[in-house]
Amino acid sequence: MLNNLRLKVIAFIDSKKNRPILAAFASGLYPLVYYYNKNFTLVNSWTQFFYFVFIYLILPAVVFYICYNGLKKLRCFNKYLTYIIPVLNLSVFAFLIVISTYGHDIKVIIIAIIVAFILAILLRKQINKIIVFQFILSALVFVKLIPDFHRHITYSSVWMEQPDDIEEALFKKKPNIYVIQPDGYANFSELKNDTYNFDNSVFESFLSDKNFKLYDDFRSNYNSTLSSNTSMFAMKHHQYNNPKPGTNELYNSRDIIVGKNPVISILKKNDYKTFLILEKSYLLVNRPKIEYDYCNIDYSEVSYQSRGFEVDKQVTLDVEQAIKNNTSSTNFFFIEKISPGHVANSKAGSKGKTQERMNYLEALEASNEWLTDLVTRIERLDKNSLIVIVADHGGFVGLDYTLQCKEKQTERDLVYTIFTSALAIKWPGEAPAFDDKLKSNVNLFRVLFSYLSEDETYLDHLQDDKSYSVIETGAPYGVYELINEKGEVVFNAFSK
Repeated sequence: MLNNLRLKVIAFIDSKKNRPILAAFASGLYPLVYYYNKNFTLVNSWTQFFYFVFIYLILPAVVFYICYNGLKKLRCFNKYLTYIIPVLNLSVFAFLIVISTYGHDIKVIIIAIIVAFILAILLRKQINKIIVFQFILSALVFVKLIPDFHRHITYSSVWMEQPDDIEEALFKKKPNIYVIQPDGYANFSELKNDTYNFDNSVFESFLSDKNFKLYDDFRSNYNSTLSSNTSMFAMKHHQYNNPKPGTNELYNSRDIIVGKNPVISILKKNDYKTFLILEKSYLLVNRPKIEYDYCNIDYSEVSYQSRGFEVDKQVTLDVEQAIKNNTSSTNFFFIEKISPGHVANSKAGSKGKTQERMNYLEALEASNEWLTDLVTRIERLDKNSLIVIVADHGGFVGLDYTLQCKEKQTERDLVYTIFTSALAIKWPGEAPAFDDKLKSNVNLFRVLFSYLSEDETYLDHLQDDKSYSVIETGAPYGVYELINEKGEVVFNAFSK
């Protein structure tokens, strides 16, 4: 069989026949599988799949066929026919490689196409070898994609199943609920330590005046927006669900956060109308099915190759308008703003821990202004609501860049800076006696639902208040417990 394939490949290489459609597929297939291999969690929806197949394969095939056969009919172009397929193949190949790696950078695209054009002229007699090479590249990358395809097909949400009947909880209190998430906002107690060294007393006084209760030492269980929020809305630990080396994101996280999850299910069973108010489209880039009744970002605003930061919404105004338009329903809001954020992502983008700290604290002050304005507006329009300010992770201050969270860390402040998360709650009345159970994000909604349903039996199944990270450097690759149930810094390999 392999020998037969080899003979067919040799025959194709020696052939003088032009095959425009085959050349078109060859030019687009490698960029397509390369893009999927590097960005699978960003593009794993069927609508994106059909879009990319059209852009990378079908459209080039149509262009190649029309150009080649159209010019073939024009006698004046006959002497240039041997150049058409090589020029189209390498130009489209270069163009698609650039947009798959650098995005729509016009300068890089122009340079790439010029280089491709020159190479096409020089290598026009080797075009069949080039096509074979492109298919070989595609096959090699496709093999790397097989685990992703397998996970996509076999993914199970069994890990989200609750250990009790909390999904049948009936609320006895039904205030409007506002969960406000300022990305990367460190806990109030941690801001006072030597790492952050920030006086946040003005904002803390504002919250106290508004009857918020501040929860010191609260932290996240995971180190990123996606991994932390997935656990929070699932009310269960996922421990990154057996990640593979090189994976940047928790698989299926966006589909859980904005799609089907126990929290939204419980709220809807209690007749809550649900609102997803986002500043950026980061949670929507792979176009998950949104289970919320309303989202302030429409998919028509989100490009198929979006990284999640192109859209910029005025969150405060969108929240205010939604409140005014929905006074007759009982409402739940999840409000996210990418601020204050965290230090630079990569070593190349870092300005050093000192400058990164200053940048973070400047963003924190801006976040305080935003939170003050938003809370004031909510209070004015909805006096007896339940307002929760909860961050998804820390600001990573003290590190040079966030990816250092994947290196083995044992120093207390460097571990806590990753996971420290702000939590402040304005309860409609007295805070429940069991609010001391609020120690980490994974148990936030279980405690809230125990309060709303007045059923403390749901507290019997709280998850461990542990914090985990994927470690790639300084220890064998894997998931490690970095903070234990007692809040102590540890370094324990996790295995299911």
